Amino acid sequence: MASLTQIEILLPEFRAYAKVICASPDDAEDLVQDAIERALRVKSRPSLLDELRPWMFRVIRNLHYDELRKRRVRRKYLAAEKRLSNEAGTSDTARDILIRIAFEKLPPEMREVLCLVDLMGLKYVEAAKVMDVAQGTVMSRVSRARKALLGLVDGAASDEVVEKNRK
Repeated sequence: MASLTQIEILLPEFRAYAKVICASPDDAEDLVQDAIERALRVKSRPSLLDELRPWMFRVIRNLHYDELRKRRVRRKYLAAEKRLSNEAGTSDTARDILIRIAFEKLPPEMREVLCLVDLMGLKYVEAAKVMDVAQGTVMSRVSRARKALLGLVDGAASDEVVEKNRK
Protein backbone atom coordinates (compact mmCIF):
# COMPACT_ATOMS: atom_id res chain seq x y z
CA MET A 1 0.00 0.00 0.00
CA ALA A 2 1.38 3.41 -0.98
CA SER A 3 2.27 5.57 1.95
CA LEU A 4 1.86 9.26 2.45
CA THR A 5 5.65 9.55 2.28
CA GLN A 6 5.67 8.10 -1.24
CA ILE A 7 3.01 10.60 -2.30
CA GLU A 8 5.02 13.44 -0.73
CA ILE A 9 8.10 12.37 -2.72
CA LEU A 10 6.12 12.50 -5.97
CA LEU A 11 4.17 15.67 -5.13
CA PRO A 12 6.35 18.07 -7.19
CA GLU A 13 5.86 15.86 -10.26
CA PHE A 14 2.10 15.72 -9.68
CA ARG A 15 1.94 19.50 -9.40
CA ALA A 16 4.03 19.98 -12.54
CA TYR A 17 1.82 17.62 -14.52
CA ALA A 18 -1.36 19.25 -13.26
CA LYS A 19 -0.06 22.71 -14.18
CA VAL A 20 0.57 21.51 -17.73
CA ILE A 21 -2.96 20.21 -18.23
CA CYS A 22 -4.92 22.85 -16.28
CA ALA A 23 -5.84 26.36 -17.30
CA SER A 24 -4.79 27.96 -14.03
CA PRO A 25 -2.37 27.23 -11.20
CA ASP A 26 -5.25 27.23 -8.71
CA ASP A 27 -7.11 24.60 -10.74
CA ALA A 28 -3.90 22.55 -10.90
CA GLU A 29 -3.45 22.66 -7.14
CA ASP A 30 -7.08 21.70 -6.56
CA LEU A 31 -6.68 18.84 -9.01
CA VAL A 32 -3.60 17.49 -7.21
CA GLN A 33 -5.36 17.74 -3.84
CA ASP A 34 -8.41 15.90 -5.20
CA ALA A 35 -6.18 13.20 -6.67
CA ILE A 36 -4.29 12.71 -3.42
CA GLU A 37 -7.54 12.56 -1.49
CA ARG A 38 -8.85 9.91 -3.87
CA ALA A 39 -5.58 7.95 -3.70
CA LEU A 40 -5.63 7.90 0.08
CA ARG A 41 -9.24 6.66 0.12
CA VAL A 42 -8.65 3.81 -2.33
CA LYS A 43 -7.55 0.56 -0.72
CA SER A 44 -6.15 -0.97 -3.91
CA ARG A 45 -3.61 1.70 -4.83
CA PRO A 46 -0.14 0.51 -5.87
CA SER A 47 2.37 -0.01 -3.10
CA LEU A 48 5.57 0.42 -5.09
CA LEU A 49 6.76 3.90 -5.96
CA ASP A 50 7.35 2.93 -9.62
CA GLU A 51 3.75 1.73 -9.89
CA LEU A 52 2.25 4.55 -7.83
CA ARG A 53 3.73 7.26 -10.04
CA PRO A 54 1.93 6.40 -13.33
CA TRP A 55 -1.19 5.39 -11.41
CA MET A 56 -1.40 8.84 -9.81
CA PHE A 57 -0.79 10.55 -13.15
CA ARG A 58 -3.75 8.60 -14.51
CA VAL A 59 -5.88 9.61 -11.50
CA ILE A 60 -4.95 13.27 -12.05
CA ARG A 61 -5.72 13.01 -15.76
CA ASN A 62 -9.06 11.27 -15.22
CA LEU A 63 -10.15 13.80 -12.60
CA HIS A 64 -9.19 16.62 -14.95
CA TYR A 65 -11.26 15.21 -17.82
CA ASP A 66 -14.18 14.56 -15.46
CA GLU A 67 -14.08 18.23 -14.48
CA LEU A 68 -13.91 19.35 -18.12
CA ARG A 69 -16.94 17.18 -18.97
CA LYS A 70 -18.84 18.56 -16.00
CA ARG A 71 -18.07 22.14 -17.04
CA ARG A 72 -19.14 21.41 -20.63
CA VAL A 73 -22.45 20.00 -19.45
CA ARG A 74 -23.04 23.00 -17.20
CA ARG A 75 -22.21 25.40 -20.06
CA LYS A 76 -24.73 23.65 -22.31
CA TYR A 77 -27.30 23.68 -19.54
CA LEU A 78 -26.80 27.39 -18.86
CA ALA A 79 -26.77 28.23 -22.57
CA ALA A 80 -30.04 26.35 -23.09
CA GLU A 81 -31.55 28.08 -20.08
CA LYS A 82 -30.45 31.47 -21.39
CA ARG A 83 -31.76 30.66 -24.87
CA LEU A 84 -35.11 29.66 -23.43
CA SER A 85 -35.40 32.82 -21.39
CA ASN A 86 -34.40 34.99 -24.37
CA GLU A 87 -36.90 33.24 -26.65
CA ALA A 88 -39.64 33.81 -24.13
CA GLY A 89 -38.70 37.48 -23.97
CA THR A 90 -38.86 37.36 -20.22
CA SER A 91 -36.97 39.51 -17.77
CA ASP A 92 -34.46 37.98 -15.36
CA THR A 93 -37.03 38.12 -12.58
CA ALA A 94 -39.70 36.43 -14.68
CA ARG A 95 -37.19 33.80 -15.81
CA ASP A 96 -36.19 33.12 -12.22
CA ILE A 97 -39.84 32.69 -11.27
CA LEU A 98 -40.36 30.29 -14.19
CA ILE A 99 -37.36 28.24 -13.11
CA ARG A 100 -38.47 28.16 -9.47
CA ILE A 101 -41.98 27.07 -10.44
CA ALA A 102 -40.57 24.40 -12.74
CA PHE A 103 -38.12 23.30 -10.04
CA GLU A 104 -40.98 22.82 -7.57
CA LYS A 105 -42.81 20.62 -10.10
CA LEU A 106 -39.87 18.18 -10.25
CA PRO A 107 -40.00 15.00 -8.16
CA PRO A 108 -38.15 15.25 -4.82
CA GLU A 109 -35.26 13.03 -6.04
CA MET A 110 -34.59 15.39 -8.96
CA ARG A 111 -34.86 18.49 -6.77
CA GLU A 112 -32.41 16.95 -4.29
CA VAL A 113 -29.70 16.18 -6.84
CA LEU A 114 -30.05 19.59 -8.56
CA CYS A 115 -29.91 21.33 -5.21
CA LEU A 116 -26.72 19.52 -4.18
CA VAL A 117 -24.87 19.83 -7.49
CA ASP A 118 -26.19 22.98 -9.20
CA LEU A 119 -27.26 25.14 -6.26
CA MET A 120 -24.86 24.07 -3.52
CA GLY A 121 -21.95 23.41 -5.90
CA LEU A 122 -21.03 19.97 -4.60
CA LYS A 123 -18.89 17.79 -6.80
CA TYR A 124 -20.49 14.59 -8.05
CA VAL A 125 -18.44 12.50 -5.64
CA GLU A 126 -19.51 14.68 -2.72
CA ALA A 127 -23.17 14.53 -3.73
CA ALA A 128 -22.84 10.76 -4.05
CA LYS A 129 -21.62 10.55 -0.47
CA VAL A 130 -24.48 12.72 0.76
CA MET A 131 -27.05 10.67 -1.14
CA ASP A 132 -25.31 7.34 -0.41
CA VAL A 133 -25.26 6.31 -4.08
CA ALA A 134 -22.55 5.75 -6.68
CA GLN A 135 -21.00 8.77 -8.42
CA GLY A 136 -22.28 7.55 -11.78
CA THR A 137 -25.80 7.45 -10.36
CA VAL A 138 -25.50 11.09 -9.34
CA MET A 139 -24.23 12.02 -12.80
CA SER A 140 -27.15 10.32 -14.56
CA ARG A 141 -29.67 11.76 -12.10
CA VAL A 142 -28.30 15.27 -12.64
CA SER A 143 -28.54 14.83 -16.39
CA ARG A 144 -32.14 13.59 -16.24
CA ALA A 145 -33.13 16.29 -13.75
CA ARG A 146 -31.63 19.08 -15.85
CA LYS A 147 -33.42 17.82 -18.95
CA ALA A 148 -36.68 17.58 -17.05
CA LEU A 149 -36.25 21.10 -15.65
CA LEU A 150 -35.45 22.52 -19.08
CA GLY A 151 -38.49 20.72 -20.49
CA LEU A 152 -40.72 22.28 -17.85
CA VAL A 153 -39.19 25.73 -18.34
CA ASP A 154 -39.44 25.40 -22.12
CA GLY A 155 -43.09 24.42 -21.83
CA ALA A 156 -43.82 27.31 -19.47
CA ALA A 157 -41.89 29.75 -21.67
CA SER A 158 -43.76 28.55 -24.75
CA ASP A 159 -47.08 28.91 -22.91
CA GLU A 160 -46.12 32.44 -21.89
CA VAL A 161 -45.24 33.42 -25.49
CA VAL A 162 -48.58 32.02 -26.71
CA GLU A 163 -50.41 33.89 -23.97
CA LYS A 164 -48.64 37.18 -24.85
CA ASN A 165 -49.56 36.74 -28.53
CA ARG A 166 -53.23 36.25 -27.64
CA LYS A 167 -53.43 39.64 -25.93
